[in-house]
Amino acid sequence: MNNEMLLMIPGPTNLPEPVRQALAQPAIYHRGEQFAQLLEVCTEGLKPVFGTESDVLILTCSSTGAMEAGVVNFLSPGDRVIAIDTGKFGQRLGTIAEAFGAEVTWLKVEPGRAASADVLDVLCAQVEPKAVLFVQNETSTGVCQNVAALSEVANSHGALVIVDAISSLGGIPFQMDEWSVDVVLAGSQKALMLPPGLAFVAVSERAWRAAEAARMPCYYFDLQAARQSAAKGQTPYTPNVSMIVALAEAISLLQAEGLPAVYRRHQQMGQATRAAVQALGLALFADPEFASDVVTAVQSPEGLDSTELVKRVRDDHNILISGGQGELKGKIFRIGHLGCAGIEQVRRTIGAVAASLVEMGYDCAAQAAAEAIDEVVANF
Repeated sequence: MNNEMLLMIPGPTNLPEPVRQALAQPAIYHRGEQFAQLLEVCTEGLKPVFGTESDVLILTCSSTGAMEAGVVNFLSPGDRVIAIDTGKFGQRLGTIAEAFGAEVTWLKVEPGRAASADVLDVLCAQVEPKAVLFVQNETSTGVCQNVAALSEVANSHGALVIVDAISSLGGIPFQMDEWSVDVVLAGSQKALMLPPGLAFVAVSERAWRAAEAARMPCYYFDLQAARQSAAKGQTPYTPNVSMIVALAEAISLLQAEGLPAVYRRHQQMGQATRAAVQALGLALFADPEFASDVVTAVQSPEGLDSTELVKRVRDDHNILISGGQGELKGKIFRIGHLGCAGIEQVRRTIGAVAASLVEMGYDCAAQAAAEAIDEVVANF
């Protein structure tokens, strides 16, 4: 019997077997020709996922390293920027900018909702920002924002557009070039089906021009140095070679399935999870218009602490879901459905949540939830 924990959280995600096998391959020399070829395969293979023909750089760090790189390489101390606060991760981008001396104006969004392009337009006219910073997918609240609309507003005011797509890239479509986004940040441990340890930054030509004048300090996260090294098939510092070997395998899996099919699978999981949750008699936390297809946030029933629910699902069913973060701790729970997960994992997770809720004294219709999933699958 497989006793592995099923990870139904927003990340890290479950690892496909070919990725596990790739991680076990012998080490290769990171200054040799074999690595140079591998790096090219990975950077070229990532471009369609970002929706770009621009540079995609691979960093050995956590996703937060990509966020820092995405700020310090393109801004200077004193630059005015707008940071859209949709939750914990929208906050993080702005907080990094503040830490390096940017003058940050916050656009605070009600938790569970997405930013309004009209509100951003008014604020940009007032602030005249050098850059607008926001996340595509706010995993703390289960919200997916309209990147195209927000980017259009920022561009109309001459601002750089810096987007955190860490939890969405590879699960939700992203069109960097079409949407005129300047800097896109991503991480390995989400829909790209890898362990934590790699981060990715895609950079437009306009952003590279801005980088020439940027004065925020950076060393390890110097993207111009990374770009120069990438042109020679290298990285400026020792990379996580085994993870890049596994990245090539993950890209191969995405290519074999086809990106349209990958996105469709995530859409199906998102719709099925939302339908099942509502069939259980629970309320979704995110605005349905902007509900994420990679993570579903659910309001806890009155008087029920979601922390205890998460614990019961883990201990009794060997499935890990997430609780709320910060001010939402105990008030919501979150189900991640991304990476190599499929509809059967959603079925199993919803069944475990239903059983745990019943044990906690909450009357819910497990059969109705199962039927709701079947209906989504039948009509998808």
